[in-house]
Amino acid sequence: MILIKPNSLEVFFSLLLISPVLAHGGHEQVPEGSAVSGDPIDSTLWVHMILMGLAFGIIFPLGMVLGIVRSRWHVPLQVIGTAVAIVAYFLGHAHKGRQFAKNVHALFANTLMLMMVAQVVIGLYLKLHLSKGIHGRIRRYIVVAHGVLGKAMPLISWVQMLFGGITAMGFCRDDHLGQCLAHFIMGSAFIAYGILLTILLLVGQFWLRRTGRSQEFFDSLIIAAWGCVNTFTEHRWGSDWGHNDLQHTTMGIVWWCAGLLGMWLSRSRNGRPRRNLIPATVILLTGYAMSAHPQFLQISTMIHAIFGYTLMAAGATRIIEISFVLKDRSTLSMNGSEPNSFQYLPPFVSLHVSGQRDH
Repeated sequence: MILIKPNSLEVFFSLLLISPVLAHGGHEQVPEGSAVSGDPIDSTLWVHMILMGLAFGIIFPLGMVLGIVRSRWHVPLQVIGTAVAIVAYFLGHAHKGRQFAKNVHALFANTLMLMMVAQVVIGLYLKLHLSKGIHGRIRRYIVVAHGVLGKAMPLISWVQMLFGGITAMGFCRDDHLGQCLAHFIMGSAFIAYGILLTILLLVGQFWLRRTGRSQEFFDSLIIAAWGCVNTFTEHRWGSDWGHNDLQHTTMGIVWWCAGLLGMWLSRSRNGRPRRNLIPATVILLTGYAMSAHPQFLQISTMIHAIFGYTLMAAGATRIIEISFVLKDRSTLSMNGSEPNSFQYLPPFVSLHVSGQRDH
């Protein structure tokens, strides 16, 4: 009888394939009609959450940035992140304590891990520097695929971490799904927009100049698109209209109308990009509406009020930035590399914080 000793890569892929089967044990311990059992979260699951947050929330995004700037620390950091993620992945299948019904977090985990494996395989291939024959012809496409996957990972990881928190607490089931989607999507969108504003402030001025558009053009475009979505999705069609439905739908109409106006005002008559206050005004008015948005629970009303006040601060600081700090110019310096300290307030105070408030 001949024994074939499997190598470590074969063992890893075998475990990766069988682990989803092992992960779904324990559903029978969840009471019927419930999302989670009544047991507390055990230490193994806490370690899983901490390590996954470390790997996908810190190490991989940092490694992505180091890869963009071609730092020699890109590969070592990604190797560390991969090792941490693999350990955390199997810990998530080995926990006791609280058990969960079938959920989107468990299903999506395999997709995320397969993306990570694909990144590792592509990275190893590129590290071999094969450039002869077919390798030379396909290398540039593989580089593009590696870059796209790497840049998509933080976004997909964020979604998976949200799924994890929702699953751990048993939230967003049955009739609550729509509300969860609306709030998490809106909060995540504000956070993402704040990040993009920060990137534009620090390194995006040359790109803006090449487009021949002002920043308000892109702000208004997003506002118009988001308003169209809100206009037709905030009300459950076929059911009676409530005051909250009317508020959301009305704000959606205001957003897409204001967005179209902002796009039109973002260019002067001679075709040059021009600053305007429409996006900032929309954010300020939205904050005012959200601060007075009634909810069933007092704590929800208070959270919406804080969220609204923060959005109002967003609009106000943006108006001050455009009108008094920049005086309708795109940047203070010729190359846009020296922002005023006040310019950090709109993306941080207004959008980062407001997005987290909405979560």
